[in-house]
Amino acid sequence: MTDFTARLRQAFGDERVRRDVPLAPFTTFKLGGPADWLLEVRGAEELHRALELAVEAHVPVTVLGGGSNVLVADAGVRGLVIRMRGRTVQLATPTLVRADAGLAINGLVRWTILHGLAGLEAWAGTPGTVGGAVFGNAHFRGRLISELVEAVRLFTPSGELMEVPAIEMGFDYDYSRLQQTREIAVSADFRVSSGEPAALREIARESLAFRKRTQPLESASAGCVFQNPDPARDRVPEGIPPSAGALVDRAGLKDAREGGARVSPAHANFIVNDGGASARDIRALIDRCKRTVKERFGVELREEIVSLGFGGESRNTW
Repeated sequence: MTDFTARLRQAFGDERVRRDVPLAPFTTFKLGGPADWLLEVRGAEELHRALELAVEAHVPVTVLGGGSNVLVADAGVRGLVIRMRGRTVQLATPTLVRADAGLAINGLVRWTILHGLAGLEAWAGTPGTVGGAVFGNAHFRGRLISELVEAVRLFTPSGELMEVPAIEMGFDYDYSRLQQTREIAVSADFRVSSGEPAALREIARESLAFRKRTQPLESASAGCVFQNPDPARDRVPEGIPPSAGALVDRAGLKDAREGGARVSPAHANFIVNDGGASARDIRALIDRCKRTVKERFGVELREEIVSLGFGGESRNTW
């Protein structure tokens, strides 16, 4: 792949194209093996060029945002890993904010509050980026981020830049069509209204305080590991809340360990890197939780996190 490396470097510069880069520093789990190539792109034009080069060279592409909600295998990820680093946010219309996919959700929240725009303030403290939130339809306290999305600009596998209205994004709990189509979000438009910055800041502070009370924010984790049960198809035993964390807790797995991986004693739907955990440890504990809950309660836990480098499990790879 010498030609591919040379073409990447010609397009983006030697210092931006890195080989065999450990991905652990770029994930909130703080673990994971190396990427064959790592490239940070800023905006749609750079993303398009990187995708063109990879497709021409038949090199697989994996897109990584803020690194939350992701488990990277100890062996790493083959091919080109692209980190989305665009940080542009602007008022597209008086009621729509357009944000780059690489912008942190927290950065978007701060921008809207500063400009007196209401709608996103309750999402303060959400880990990851706009693109990741759209990809997995982030949720918090019973709300979905898609409730605020008007449209998404994305690249198709053929390289076409499209603007897709939210109604066509296939949004559902923890789901968007991006998980199946191999499309890549470039930016998203969010609906906003006018608001008083002081009042918006107070809502943001309350959201942050709630997260600190209920989540192990001081530990390295990927966020919630499992989706909550679906009342329409999952028969949760009477007396147990329809919550993945409650099921793991009632199965006696709170504080359970596999190597350096631990089910958080603060919230049983969080698995934390308790120091020196490997992806293999995390995977073993995830599988143990799924197996035990299935045996005890007959409920099949579905994973919310995205696995990369585990042999075909990735859902956002070209």
